[in-house]
Amino acid sequence: MIGDVELRHFEYFVAVAEERSFTRAAARLHVVQSGVSSVIKALERDLGADLLERNSKRVTLTDAGEALLPRARAALDAAQAARDAVAEVHGGLRGTLRIGTLTSVGLIDVPTLIGSFHRTHPGVKLQLTVSPRGSVGLLDALTDGSLDLALVSVPGRPPAGITVRQVAWRRLDLVLPEGHRLAGTDEVTIADLADEPFVDFPEGYGNRVVVDRAFAAAGVQRRVGIEVIDIGSGASFVREGLGIAVLPPFAVPDRRGLILKSVTGADLDWPLGVAVSALRAPSAAARALLALIGETAA
Repeated sequence: MIGDVELRHFEYFVAVAEERSFTRAAARLHVVQSGVSSVIKALERDLGADLLERNSKRVTLTDAGEALLPRARAALDAAQAARDAVAEVHGGLRGTLRIGTLTSVGLIDVPTLIGSFHRTHPGVKLQLTVSPRGSVGLLDALTDGSLDLALVSVPGRPPAGITVRQVAWRRLDLVLPEGHRLAGTDEVTIADLADEPFVDFPEGYGNRVVVDRAFAAAGVQRRVGIEVIDIGSGASFVREGLGIAVLPPFAVPDRRGLILKSVTGADLDWPLGVAVSALRAPSAAARALLALIGETAA
């Protein structure tokens, strides 16, 4: 069984490892920086290995630190699971729930979802994170234990160690500027788009994966000239004549100067799912939010 001091060692170590800074870790833990440094030194002394490399700009993990990090997170998760079990008996959830989400979801009203959960479980501290790397970044965070669950878009099979439950789908439409050569055609195929410049998300985002796969399946190459991470801005670039895009209709609320068309013969279904680690049991708070997401999607 892990004692209080050892748990504190792990908590401080994980904070420094995730923040890559003693100063930011101290602020996160609400302690003085010297306290964090002394705990890390004690942990390194107990383990007989340097865990962190420190320089004037940032803190990085040594090989020993990289090996310890997932185990330290697992120890903290196990301690939290024990607290959750006791809290459930006494009728109230406690702890921290780390949630990842996309920059724009649309298929689920995330603020309403989180607000509803908070009102039902006010004792749970919620941390909401957006990854600039899209679904790939969120899946990496689930794998390394820095997130408990995430709303992601994962077309096809999820990576090893991750479980994804799909909760919604939307068809992606072709977005053209008015006056485009294809605006008046009755039918558009992938082949018709071969020479067009595209506005799209960076690689790693779910909707980019869907479109890339559709073009690959048709044996057609495409050129992405502008990459955006805000799904709401894609249509604005199209309206200015800077390219065309393939977007969910909810991302184009203002259709002035734009034409939306279906692409014939292409699999352009964009999935939204909730992902958790397949290697760690979700906490009681995570299970409660998963149930609420299922109810909301239904």
